[in-house]
Amino acid sequence: MNYLIIFLAGCGAGFLNTVGGGGSLITLPILIFTGLPSATANGTNRIALLMQNIVAVTNFKRKGYFYPKIALLLGIPAVIGSLIGSNIAVSLSDDIFNKVLGIVMIVVLILILTRPEKKFLKDQNSDELSKKRKIAAVILFFFVGIYGGFIQAGVGFIFIVSLSIITGMSLVKVNSIKVFVIALYTVSSLIVFIINGNINWAFGIILALGNSIGAYLGSSFAVNKGDKWIRIVITGAVIVMAGKLWGLWL
Repeated sequence: MNYLIIFLAGCGAGFLNTVGGGGSLITLPILIFTGLPSATANGTNRIALLMQNIVAVTNFKRKGYFYPKIALLLGIPAVIGSLIGSNIAVSLSDDIFNKVLGIVMIVVLILILTRPEKKFLKDQNSDELSKKRKIAAVILFFFVGIYGGFIQAGVGFIFIVSLSIITGMSLVKVNSIKVFVIALYTVSSLIVFIINGNINWAFGIILALGNSIGAYLGSSFAVNKGDKWIRIVITGAVIVMAGKLWGLWL
């Protein structure tokens, strides 16, 4: 039954990540509710995230959207930050981590519903960054890496806003760089969780399979018709699971 639940959660997360974002808001609590310690749930979730972003990077590259120079500029500090964030995650008690996750879930839900990042999206083509912007980007993405290594949920929104402000690139370029950087630091954070024994490989593989199927279904879905329905479902799910993490109900 747990395998089925995790597979379905993966499908839902892949679908949400494809049509908008916030898939980890579903998978992390589900993994915890199936009985995994919080750190193990966090580490196991990275397997599906890594596979998802590798596929995304491959697809973007095939379509001509591949910018390794700027991706590495942002990815290196993000990787360093992720090592710090991941070590923080594996050192926290389950109770503290669950309460932090509950708060993050509500904050990310608000971001999903209000979509403030739209104010920062631009459609320019500034591939070259000034020295000051490069320095600002390195510092910013070090802290983004810490957050991503720690909990991951909602990091896509942070990436979109940060990249849009710093680079002024189009949303397609921003997303192509985003998945590359996330793939890089997911590898480093996954290593930390593996070293600390915080991985359930069976759950992770099943989650990744569901995630892939969900992403395929999401890419075929009429986003405009389904957006309202998706927001209603994820709102209800996040409120229920965040309350459960905080022990508000049994």
